[in-house]
Amino acid sequence: MIEAGKHDPENSFARAAARPRAVMRALALGTVALAAVWSHAAGAQGGPALPDPATTDPVKLGWMQGSPPPKDKTIRASDGSMLKFPQIRWSFNHMRELLPTRGVRHAETPSQLPSQPAELDGLAFRTMTGADMTWKEMLANTYTDSILVMHDGKVIYERYFGAAAPHRPHQAMSVTKSFVGTLAAMLAAQGKLDPQAPVTKYVPELKDSAYGDATVRDVMDMRIGVKYTENYADPTSSIWDYARAGGILPRPPGYKGPDNFAEFLAALPKEGPHGKDFAYKTSNAEVLAWIVRRAGGKSLAELLREQIWEPMGADDDAYFLMDPAGDESGGGGLNATLRDMARFGELMRNDGKIGDRQVIPASVVADIRNGGDREAFAAAGYKTLPGWSYRDMWWVTDNANKAFMARGIHGQSIYVDPAAKMVIVRFASHPIAANAANDPLTLPAFAAMAAHLMKQKP
Repeated sequence: MIEAGKHDPENSFARAAARPRAVMRALALGTVALAAVWSHAAGAQGGPALPDPATTDPVKLGWMQGSPPPKDKTIRASDGSMLKFPQIRWSFNHMRELLPTRGVRHAETPSQLPSQPAELDGLAFRTMTGADMTWKEMLANTYTDSILVMHDGKVIYERYFGAAAPHRPHQAMSVTKSFVGTLAAMLAAQGKLDPQAPVTKYVPELKDSAYGDATVRDVMDMRIGVKYTENYADPTSSIWDYARAGGILPRPPGYKGPDNFAEFLAALPKEGPHGKDFAYKTSNAEVLAWIVRRAGGKSLAELLREQIWEPMGADDDAYFLMDPAGDESGGGGLNATLRDMARFGELMRNDGKIGDRQVIPASVVADIRNGGDREAFAAAGYKTLPGWSYRDMWWVTDNANKAFMARGIHGQSIYVDPAAKMVIVRFASHPIAANAANDPLTLPAFAAMAAHLMKQKP
């Protein structure tokens, strides 16, 4: 049995899977990206236990089936139902049908993903709460929509559930941030972006905001002093304003707030110093996306296709959610297929190369793998992520295998383990947004998979 390390009995994050009140406390403290299960978070304080995942299958529930679908089975952005649970089990697989988007065209010549299936459902591990579990049980208990495991360049495990399908893009949430951080680092390597420069060199519109005296590097590593809160249960919290400004949440009658992400960011005041403690805030990712567009001279979608999607050989189109002004959401708007996310993970595992072609500079990947300031990260108090750090909008484990990952709310992840020659991509629609509800199960499962694969003969 793979041990996940010592269990802290006072850790409310680790108890989240077992105690609903602890889940909701974790939700209030958890990290936020594009959206959350807003009504669930606001109304479930001390409420019922999480529903049986088997009863929330979107196909069996009949969401958006029929012409037209029945009113009680219709999902819309305009009334906020697309972000409620269990509706998200359908909407995360169909976001372009609900909101404005900008496409990222697939590569002219897709790269191949060799397949060598392995039986892994019975892989056993121990959760952070000390419970014994199998890989297959973990997938069900964490509301997995789809998952793919690559080992040494081959797809060894691939599963789709509910509304998910191989060529259907899924909402990536804050995994988007890692793409934006990688693009920023690539532009820096190309001499088009200076991480030490002030933000206002690229976005003078932010001179009177919290970002007016920050550097690009401060933004890339989420070490910004900005008055911005992410509290699901409080409709006056900044995250609600952010989502309304971006057109993600419906606006109330008489709304007079910011009309897009740019207006929202320009109005954020400073709170605390820059360059000190790590503080995960989606506003920073939107600022970096703005910087990347200015430095690269193109839209985020164009830059992603030019710099990564085409050269890595993406097989499917991806797309970004857009705000009312037509800017892509860099904080959580990317939607892509499982296999193309795996291609990206393989790029990062192989020092930025696909075959003999260098797509991402090796120096960029090395800098991300080396991680950021662990002391600065520790100040954020992530109980399920001891010893981790943050660099270029990637989460770095600093474990023996030097694993690192892209993470998004509701359970999205790209987990790269160079020592195990492993990449895991997972899409999910967990009813609790914060990954503290997933981590006690998923992180030990990923570690157990790595340990298992490292024992396999070549």
